Amino acid sequence: MKVPELIQFSWWQRWARSGARVQAALHLEHWFPHVPMALAVGLLGGLSVLETLPSLAKVFPELQVITPSTSLTQVPLLSALGTVPELVAGIVLLIMAFGLLFRSRFSWVITLLLAAVTLALLVHQYGWTWNGMMVFNVAILLALLIFRHHFARSSVAAGSLFAVVSVLLLMSYAVFGAYVLGAGFSPKIDNLVTALYFSVVTMSTVGYGDIVPKSEDARLFVVSIILLGITVFATSISAVIVPLVSGRMQRLLMGEKKTKRRNHYLLVGDNALAQNTYRALRERHLPVLVLLPHRPENLWMEEADLMIGDPADPEVLRQAGALQALGVLALRSDDSENAFIVLAAKDLGVDGKTVAAVDEVRNVARLRKTGVDLVIAPQVLGGRVLIQSLSGQSFAGEEILSGMFGEEARA
Repeated sequence: MKVPELIQFSWWQRWARSGARVQAALHLEHWFPHVPMALAVGLLGGLSVLETLPSLAKVFPELQVITPSTSLTQVPLLSALGTVPELVAGIVLLIMAFGLLFRSRFSWVITLLLAAVTLALLVHQYGWTWNGMMVFNVAILLALLIFRHHFARSSVAAGSLFAVVSVLLLMSYAVFGAYVLGAGFSPKIDNLVTALYFSVVTMSTVGYGDIVPKSEDARLFVVSIILLGITVFATSISAVIVPLVSGRMQRLLMGEKKTKRRNHYLLVGDNALAQNTYRALRERHLPVLVLLPHRPENLWMEEADLMIGDPADPEVLRQAGALQALGVLALRSDDSENAFIVLAAKDLGVDGKTVAAVDEVRNVARLRKTGVDLVIAPQVLGGRVLIQSLSGQSFAGEEILSGMFGEEARA
């Protein structure tokens, strides 16, 4: 049977439909691109750490014999710690890899910056001599930029990760700096335990006054950890509390926020026709999102495929991804409601096909005036098929469509 020209897809819609079928069959939305990106970033961090281990082994003996100094430029240990920035970047990349699994925007930003820093360190160390490590680093940078829209979550998990990493980095900086500049304090800081104690007391702004900075370098260092401490602790608390509060408010006021979809079918309806259409689309591995004004008592679709909102509201259709949908299917039992849904989709400028169901034949002509691409009348179609079967005639789908939309639409 020849497909009516009215419902034929353009070449790009056919390509998008095939891509959506493959995406749904492989369940890409559940693991791509965040899982491969997390594995790649974790591998990059692991390689960075392994590269620094030989040099780091030479540093530890010097830590046992070094004496604190009053000036950073006079510390011989700093020359031996040339690989420490690369080591720190590698460790943080390993931590950020877990954040990418949650599609964290914060982890994406930090990973992008650290990947750029790691690339700069490699260029500084080896020059513009391309090797496997540099090519891998550049590939990760490009992938982060290409898939940036997939990492937009601001969650409690991401906020907690941010808080832990920030506090650990700040604590390491404070303890190491206090130990190196130990001679500039009164009394002198000559061990790591005292350095840790002074760092905690200073960053918490308690300030007992038992250890006081005397040298200029030590005072500037104390100013830096006070400012960084206030900033990091305030930011860390907000990073955990804000997503928690905003997420709760969003669920209370607007319902659950749905993931933005592309190349899917937007189905509106809670009747038998809508349910059968949904099952048929899922059997063909085509992505579908069901938009309903109220949550049904019995879920006949997957939880992830349900969105609550007014289907006749253009803004709700936009949030449901109607602009990126292959088709908007208005299959509600009320013909007027289907007409309003089609009008809202046309007003929004939807490029995909629009389909509307009608229950009464006299409404076919009126509904087609809305600009809908395809009108279906299941009740009329069922009657036609029944009559042809009882009469011994073969089922001619195209003739039924032509007769139903030609003769009876004008009645």
